[in-house]
Amino acid sequence: MKYMLLIYFNEQALSETEREHCYVDSARLAQDLNLSGQYLSANPLHPTSTAISVRVRNDKRLVTDGPFAETHEQLGGYFLIDAKDLEEAIGIAARIPVALVGSVEIRPVVEIAGLPAS
Repeated sequence: MKYMLLIYFNEQALSETEREHCYVDSARLAQDLNLSGQYLSANPLHPTSTAISVRVRNDKRLVTDGPFAETHEQLGGYFLIDAKDLEEAIGIAARIPVALVGSVEIRPVVEIAGLPAS
């Protein structure tokens, strides 16, 4: 089953050096997951200061700067994995470096017909 691991943390929690070290450790985890056939995709995101939110109401497009909601932790990146069950996905989420200072939300992916194959 596919799981999306959404990585949340306070963007100010890591220094630039710590952030770079986290990228290296995350790339290493991605390589390990790739070797076991569990890796599908992963990427960090730019800071929320670069975010734009789009809503459509009454056929009108509303575009605003910033993320959808103000929170103490921001969405900082993701891993998309293939795991045999939720327990295995939890084990992988615990290996994500930012789990030490933030949190990782695990969501099963709904697979629908008609989407392009990856």
